[in-house]
Amino acid sequence: MFDIVGKRKWYFILSGVLISLGIIAMIISLTQVGTIFRLSIDFTGGTLWELRFPQPVTPAEVRQVFVDQGYSDTTVQTTTDGYTALIRCKPLEPEVKTQIAQALFAKFGQAEELRYELVGPTIGAIVTRTAFIATVAAAIVILVFIILAFRRVPNAFRYGVCAIAAMVHDVLVASGFFALMGLIAGWEVDALFLTAILTVIGFSVQDTIVVFDRIRENIPKRRGEPFEVVVNRSLLETLHRSLATQLNAIFVLIAILLFGGQTMKQFASVLLVGMVSGTYSSIFNAVPLLVSWEQGDFGRLFRRLTGRRATA
Repeated sequence: MFDIVGKRKWYFILSGVLISLGIIAMIISLTQVGTIFRLSIDFTGGTLWELRFPQPVTPAEVRQVFVDQGYSDTTVQTTTDGYTALIRCKPLEPEVKTQIAQALFAKFGQAEELRYELVGPTIGAIVTRTAFIATVAAAIVILVFIILAFRRVPNAFRYGVCAIAAMVHDVLVASGFFALMGLIAGWEVDALFLTAILTVIGFSVQDTIVVFDRIRENIPKRRGEPFEVVVNRSLLETLHRSLATQLNAIFVLIAILLFGGQTMKQFASVLLVGMVSGTYSSIFNAVPLLVSWEQGDFGRLFRRLTGRRATA
């Protein structure tokens, strides 16, 4: 039988490296722009510009003009007939607006300006704080649910804590990835980022609970086996199901990345990284973390560290 949990030290090291890289990217972003992520106009506000062109246009074509001028966070919506474009971008200086208008007119013909105004942020501190509170509340509910569902298993509280730890791992990996891409490619946080993170949280716990449930079933069946062996057996028994479930969603996200619109690529990328991280953490973090806790690895590590400090 292949021993997965026996190599748990290396899984923890890999997760630590990935999370550390993300935190470093957040710190660098904080020093450069004042926030751990680059913020889009959804958070900072910007310009709303509505133009009616003499010919049908597509959002991608109009957006490309703004991208060429350095406004990569621009979003464009068109009406059903394709003649009217609603453009949302960062505040434009008068000379920049004139320059972009000339580029648009040269490409699509003279357009009629229907509206041009400054708008406030659609997502403020209150919405962000509410999303954070909802995440904490969800973690508490998950913890209570697992404790109740696994109440007949010794140390049921540990199962809940390990599931929450895997969820936090996935959020940190996905957030760190976005912060890193913000430094490399100029990605900016928008409303879809919050949606992606909340979706990752939802997907993160399900695989972990499936494995934990198999452990709960196998403990009374295999009383003579060590806990680590029972857990490893349970993990192998559910491995194919976990991979099959997550791979279906991952293939869909890859298709969106390859063939979807430009505005969906950041959303799909965060979801993809989060789901890959969720599959990894369920198998290689949550379950090995439970084994380490049951085996007393953390206590030995703590005593070793405190012993070294006392000797020094």
